[in-house]
This record gives sequence, C-alpha cells and structure tokens, in this order.
Amino acid sequence: MQYKKSDFYYDLPEELIAQTPADPRDSSRLLVYNRATREVEHKIFRDITNYLRAGDVLVVNNTKVLPARLFATTRNGGAVEVLLLKRHDIDKWEVLVKPGRKCTVGKELKISDELSLVVEDITLTGERIVKFIYDGIFEEILEKLGTMPLPPYIKTQLKDKNRYQTVYAKHEGSAAAPTAGLHFTPELLEKIRGMGVEIAEVLLHVGLGTFRPVKEDIITDHKMHSEHYEISAEAAATVNAAKREGRRVIAVGTTSVRTLESASDSNGYIKACKDDTQIFIYPTYKFKCVDALVTNFHLPESTLIMLVAALTGREEVLSLYETAVKEQYRFFSFGDATLIL
Repeated sequence: MQYKKSDFYYDLPEELIAQTPADPRDSSRLLVYNRATREVEHKIFRDITNYLRAGDVLVVNNTKVLPARLFATTRNGGAVEVLLLKRHDIDKWEVLVKPGRKCTVGKELKISDELSLVVEDITLTGERIVKFIYDGIFEEILEKLGTMPLPPYIKTQLKDKNRYQTVYAKHEGSAAAPTAGLHFTPELLEKIRGMGVEIAEVLLHVGLGTFRPVKEDIITDHKMHSEHYEISAEAAATVNAAKREGRRVIAVGTTSVRTLESASDSNGYIKACKDDTQIFIYPTYKFKCVDALVTNFHLPESTLIMLVAALTGREEVLSLYETAVKEQYRFFSFGDATLIL
C-alpha cells in the first residue's frame, strides 16, 4: 500500500503542546497500549515498573545535547543565529544559519571576544561549513556561550538546561534530546534494575532532521536525514542474549529503535558498530529486534508518528492519539509518554 502524508494527520489543540517538563520527571502521564489485547490504560510514568519483568532489556540512547544555538553578529552589526549540526573536524562544523543571506562564503561572524567563525562553504541544501576561531577548549567555550536548541513549538524559556538532557546522557553530539528518556529518574532506573531488568546503552546523535516536516505527498518519496550511531560490544551482547532466550527488547525512544533496527540482521541480532543511518520506518515495516517501545506523542504527519504506526498499525495509532487528546495528555518533547507492548 502507498501511504500519503495526510494518512498520518491528527488534529491537536495548541494548548496540549507541553511548554515545560514535568517535575519530577517520572510524574508525567503514561498511556499504555497492549497490541495483543488492544487494551488502553492511563497511568503515571513511574508505573512503568508494573509492565516490566525480569529479563527484559531496556535500550536507552545516551547521547547528550549540545548547547548548539549561538548568536553572532556581522561586521556591520547584523544579527545571525547559528545552529551547530555536525562536526566535520576539530574546528570545522556544518551549521544552520538564519538569515542565510548574511552568510556568504568568506564572511566572518563574531560570537564573543573569545569565539568567532568564518564561512568556508555552502552545501547543496543551504547549510554552511564554518571554521571556528578561538583560544582554549571549544567545548568549554560552547558550554558558556551556547543555549539549548529547543524545538520551535516550545515558546517558554528553559530555566534549567539539564531538563533537556536525560539523566544518563554521556556523549555530546545531539541537536535535540531523545525525549522519551526525559521521564526517567536515577531512582526509577535503580528500581528497574532491582527488578532484574537489564539496561543497555546505545548512542545515536539526534539531528535537526527530527523536526523537518515530510513535504512529499507520497511518504516513500521522503528522504530521511542521516544520523550517526554507535553500539558497543557490551550492548550488542546484552541485546543478543535476550533475543536468543526469547526475552523482550524494549526501546526507549524512536532513536533507540532506529539504532537497533539499523544494526540488526533478519533474526534480530545486532552487531557492535559505528555507522550512519537513514532508515525510514513506516507501516508494513517488519521489526527485527524491537519488541516494545516507550515514546512520547509525536507531531502530525511526522516520520516519528509513522514509525510508531509501523509498530501499532496506522488506524490504531490515530485512535490512540485521539484518545490522548480527549484525555488531555501533554504532547511532544516535554509531554507525556506512551508504552506500546
């Protein structure tokens, strides 16, 4: 079947878009959907322990969000917003700039007395390749000057930028948070481990393509953004043992799904590797590794809702979202979660 973008549309009142994170993290709501029985339950996120069992493997993405938004000025005093996308070398980055007309090749932009950049090239899709000029350690300067690149639908300023990081974030490189993981607290993870659930960490650096809308009418015409992922030998061994023994592999977030499915063979076994993926998961896709999913509520017509629909079925996911709207769940990055079993 050829799916259209409009097949994944649902109507969302703007007031249901969460502007601030839940406090504490695990007090957000949890919609639980059992695919076998089609039963829907309404819980609090910390109740997730009622649905996990000894032997399960919870797979989390330990990427860390860069404070990737910088504000620069041209020599004439014009303001330019710079968003770091991908590191090419020690000092060279691929960035998104706004407005682009001020950022021609050779243009120098000043961010502060200790950090400036020169535009070296323009990609076919309009991103800039820039070289940063600074004294000291770039990461430390970025930590001081950069702000969190919150999604465009979040209008409220974030008071504590750690709230846009998971509690297990380790490796900087993302332009956006793997938001399903924002609901976990250290205490909840400890309780989950105490139940005999294993936690495997993988890495996928989330790109801004996460927020790019699907423009093509036929979804298979959409070109996915590329994202870098890494799986350690330890994580691969943990997941493969579970697959071999018939235990559940539960992905926390769509980024963990994309990592596992990109690296798995036809039997669901994964290999330790470092690679890039452009995998596009939509209905009719047959999951090889992932058995269940923890995820947030996603934008209408996005590749993320299409991925969830591949697991539940298109009609089922639209029905779940209709229920979530009726029950006044909070949506998107700082919103509530779903557990799909």
